[in-house]
Amino acid sequence: MAHDELKPNWLAIPTDNNELTKRIWPAGTGRDSDGEAVFGGVPASDLTAQFGTPLYVVDQTEFERNAIAVKGALDAAAARIGTDATVYYAGKAFLCTEVVRWAEALGLNVDVASGGELAIALAAGIDPKRIGLHGNNKSAAEIGRAVSAGVGAIVIDSEIEIERIAATAGAQGRIQPVRIRVNTGVHADTHEFLATAREDQKFGIAIEDVPALVEKIRKHNHLEFLGLHSHIGSQIFETAGFAEAAKRLIKLHAALLKGGPVPQLNLGGGFGIDYNVGDNAPGISVMAEAITDAIAVACQTEGVAVPKLAFEPGRAIVGRAGVTLYTVGTIKDVNLADGNTRKYISVDGGMSDNARPALYQAEYSTRLVSRVTSSAPALVRVVGKHCESGDIVVRHDYLPSDISIGDTIAVAATGAYCFSLASNYNYLPRPPVVAVADGKARLIVRGETEADILSRDVFIQKD
Repeated sequence: MAHDELKPNWLAIPTDNNELTKRIWPAGTGRDSDGEAVFGGVPASDLTAQFGTPLYVVDQTEFERNAIAVKGALDAAAARIGTDATVYYAGKAFLCTEVVRWAEALGLNVDVASGGELAIALAAGIDPKRIGLHGNNKSAAEIGRAVSAGVGAIVIDSEIEIERIAATAGAQGRIQPVRIRVNTGVHADTHEFLATAREDQKFGIAIEDVPALVEKIRKHNHLEFLGLHSHIGSQIFETAGFAEAAKRLIKLHAALLKGGPVPQLNLGGGFGIDYNVGDNAPGISVMAEAITDAIAVACQTEGVAVPKLAFEPGRAIVGRAGVTLYTVGTIKDVNLADGNTRKYISVDGGMSDNARPALYQAEYSTRLVSRVTSSAPALVRVVGKHCESGDIVVRHDYLPSDISIGDTIAVAATGAYCFSLASNYNYLPRPPVVAVADGKARLIVRGETEADILSRDVFIQKD
């Protein structure tokens, strides 16, 4: 029996607990004649039989559909105001060589945030000029590799990086294009830890300090100043923050034009998606048009031409393309002090494969995918197997009341920041990643084994 007192207001009791809502699940997801969920044309049981659980599944068609829609919306919005847009896929959301190739084939550049991500992008064979490198503390080795490879842009996050990049480029006889990341002070409407343009945090350079640093960049023969960069946060539903950031950036952009060219403006990413029935993310076209309209107005106010634009969406492309499959291990009804009972469903993964609920109190959606049932919906909390009370996978949702040990459940919209944040906490091996499309499944990232984990321990006794 569902207990209304325990559910959040946004969560409605489902009229059909077997439904896979299209705005949350990949568009191609459905059920076969036996009632089993099918992902990219592949039944859940085929996936679990071949690859086990936990299992990350990425619907390649959904990734491509989202990438085309996002790029198309940003291109069209830029064209409306007389300019064009470069779209970088934000690799930190989810990165492997195959995904880099998907992005490149669709005309996207790739944004990376570490030496490891850069290594993946380069290993995929993408033209280095289509790579942008971020990071608030890039090592000398990371800068050296980026310059040597010929990446198209390095984003400067602090004053000291100007000299580091200039010295490296000079030593290699290269001219390195750079952007400067601006902390606009805009407070994005998102989780506190996801807002990245507030004054008291690690990213970017305060607006008032930027002109002097741009002057320093322009004095270096081995640096090419591309323009400003801003990223106000992640999982953002409101357009007002982007519009205000654009207004402040264009004012700064106009001031910098007095000292030399400022050809580009990079507005970053952060476009939100629906994770549950309570979310209502605006379409990418709504976000793109609001941002570009604000840019056009600001440019008119400042009397400057509209610059070339760049964006860095990640979650908006890969988030809904991913689902995670789990096997139910234990079921427990816990009596609460207020007289209610909460049903806990324990699965064979947890915060090691999805840290977002623990980090951000993120709310996900889940469904039984190994079968259909007419049983009444029961309010559940899906939890992992780690030794942490905060090891929650799905905080609030409904599953059929006849949910049983051994059932397969899926969690929707796990394509972004689940694999990327995965760990070996409690020495659980990280799951494999499988791509599905046109009725076929193929491994794109091998899962770890206990042998992989043991191989790193120097003093493990060898037989």
